[in-house]
Amino acid sequence: MLENKFQANLIKELKRLFPGCIVMKNDASYIQGIPDLLILYNDKWASLECKKSASASKQPNQEYYVDQMNRMSFSRFICPENKEKVLYELQQSFQS
Repeated sequence: MLENKFQANLIKELKRLFPGCIVMKNDASYIQGIPDLLILYNDKWASLECKKSASASKQPNQEYYVDQMNRMSFSRFICPENKEKVLYELQQSFQS
């Protein structure tokens, strides 16, 4: 599956799982390595970096920003292979 198709389906699933959330696509040309998606839900937020597979290469700075944003709130690399686990962890984070 192409990354953009995975991302489009993921956005639909996020909106279904978290009614009323705002999902924003970040501009990688503005900050190199910033995660693809920012999810705003009630008084919480999270970021997700979409990958087409678990073995897909990571761009410069992606690990840095995912780690930094995870320390602030919640951030993960997400791909078809770990999607269910990441969405479960996100639900736990948004409920806490």
